[in-house]
Amino acid sequence: MKIVIAGASGLIGRALLPALRDRGHEVIRLVRIPARGADEIFWRPENRELDGEQLVGTDAIINLAGENIAGGRWTAARRERILASRVDATRTLVTTCAKMKQKATVFINASAVGFYGDAGDDEVTEASPAGHGFLPETCLIWETNAESAARAGMRTVLLRFGVVLAANGGALAKMLPVFRLGLGGRMGAGSQWMSWVSIDDAVGAAMHALDHSACSGAVNVVAPEPVTNADFTATLARVLNRPAAFPVPSWLLRAVFGQMAVETILASTRARPGRLSATGYVFRFTDLEAALRAAVAR
Repeated sequence: MKIVIAGASGLIGRALLPALRDRGHEVIRLVRIPARGADEIFWRPENRELDGEQLVGTDAIINLAGENIAGGRWTAARRERILASRVDATRTLVTTCAKMKQKATVFINASAVGFYGDAGDDEVTEASPAGHGFLPETCLIWETNAESAARAGMRTVLLRFGVVLAANGGALAKMLPVFRLGLGGRMGAGSQWMSWVSIDDAVGAAMHALDHSACSGAVNVVAPEPVTNADFTATLARVLNRPAAFPVPSWLLRAVFGQMAVETILASTRARPGRLSATGYVFRFTDLEAALRAAVAR
């Protein structure tokens, strides 16, 4: 297959690109600097710039583009950038493809289980409604734009990723230095649910979505067994052979990170991978400790 990826330099993209190439696929990256080879295509999504002629012959498009949600406090300007980066990329890809006589057969778009917001102890599935707050609203707008690909005739998959476990990026990379010093602990009350997934299964789910025509619409990319934040942090400390004796109170997280802490660190999301399981995906990691040990070992 000829596959075009937007956001290949991100956490998931860095792992997915070589995995696809190892399987013999031709993978082309969308880049924001002048293309330097046949495996790159220049685009400028904020200006809706993408040459459709360069997409001719593409079988699949994978859109992982978007500014880091957890990169800092959600100021008004940062919220605008987070939303615009996702909408601009998605609209540019979909509108360009929609104009093509021969368009890709599958369009895979990233999203997040942040779509569900703070659901407390309730389990959420792909059929659950969007929650309330900036993150659910962002995911909803992001997905709504991606769904235009389905109306244009492409099988469309919305991958709602949980917390992706990788030592070289994301939440785990930020936690590791603190926990290695023995200064880690639960965050807030620790009772909030965390829906996690190993980087291997995040990549595996994306490739599964490529291969399985029954896979369409929203797909929760999370391990089958979510854990509470208290269990997650205790397990991480055990893997690193360190104590987890320094809990971070909710008030401090709110003071430092503001609304970002409320909707990410302190929010409770207990998601299940219903559609992945129903379409036959077999997880490599279903046990948190094994997934963390694998991530740390790398």
